[in-house]
Amino acid sequence: MGAPAQPPMAWKYCGDQIKRWRAQAGVTREQLSRAANYDIESVRSMEAGRRKPSLKLLETADELCDARGLLVGAQEYLKPEKFPTYSQGYTDAEARAIAINWYEGLLIPGLLQTEQYARELLSHSCPPLDDETVDARVAARLERQEKLQNSPTVMFGFVIYEAAFRSMVGGPDCMRPQLHHLIEAGQLRNVTVQVLPIGRGAYTGLGGSLILLESPEHEHFAYIEGQETGVLYADSNKVSVLTRRHGMICSQALGVEDSAAFIEQVAEEL
Repeated sequence: MGAPAQPPMAWKYCGDQIKRWRAQAGVTREQLSRAANYDIESVRSMEAGRRKPSLKLLETADELCDARGLLVGAQEYLKPEKFPTYSQGYTDAEARAIAINWYEGLLIPGLLQTEQYARELLSHSCPPLDDETVDARVAARLERQEKLQNSPTVMFGFVIYEAAFRSMVGGPDCMRPQLHHLIEAGQLRNVTVQVLPIGRGAYTGLGGSLILLESPEHEHFAYIEGQETGVLYADSNKVSVLTRRHGMICSQALGVEDSAAFIEQVAEEL
């Protein structure tokens, strides 16, 4: 078995600062507990960094210790991460990219997900995410999508395996608007959406999702992601292999117009 996950360092540092300010001001843990309306063990856990210090505790400690906003300011560093740690290299590259070619096998690509679809996925993460983290990650996913509308010179190509349309994430009431959203996105002049139908012998597409990116300096990258891992490749040999696989997938996909008709038909069947 692996080692248990450790609390974020920001929790530990913030909790330690509360304890230090409290000691300097001569405020006991019992006094802070009563003022914040927490039991003493909860305060002890937050000071030790085992539990995330709450905004309520920060505000109460700031006032009792006359910290003049220095403790409350720590709240900015306690916000949940917008992206899983393993994907942050990719999201940085995505934000700069001038061309993104994305193949996805089982899910709708993140840049094309509706809010309802994204929330449904993130709300059913295992182990579960807290509500604050779900909200932060949904908001971050929607923020990434602004690139499609706000960067008309950036080219986006999406190929989606039919299984993603049949997965029924959130049921028909979630999938129907999601499919219509795909058709609308495909009408943008810098976006193409293609379907890779089941039954075409597209064995290369069964190997999992992959994303190809080109930077403003015309560097080429490839990204692949698993359950708890993500790898951004810059090595030309690795990028070449994944580019050829992506090309094979594209050659077996429906054209843009036939893909839109296919997606519309699936939506009507729901």
